[in-house]
Amino acid sequence: QVQFTESGGGLVQPGGSLILSCTASGIPFAAVGWYRQAPGQQRELVARMIGDAFTNYGDFVKGRFTISGDTAKGVVSLQMNNLTPEDTAVYYCYTAGVGGSNHYGPGTQVTVSS
Repeated sequence: QVQFTESGGGLVQPGGSLILSCTASGIPFAAVGWYRQAPGQQRELVARMIGDAFTNYGDFVKGRFTISGDTAKGVVSLQMNNLTPEDTAVYYCYTAGVGGSNHYGPGTQVTVSS
């Protein structure tokens, strides 16, 4: 069982910034990251770290977000800049166990609005 502690969501104006943070524990991790889901939309990848050497981002990120952390320790942060209303969603911390299991945290709401 994976335990998650997420923080950092909230309300921000367009063009603003937020930092999401997550600490996970419970199993050995092979990857950590963030997914998001907007109302009526499918959950999509925001950013992911696989081990310590590989990161990938959703196409919509376009250089605005930066992921950092320590995969082995289950620690991951997401710096989000130049936010737009289209970034409004519930953001979920994500981990992949070394055995191939995927786990998601409870989610934190990010709202971009003036």
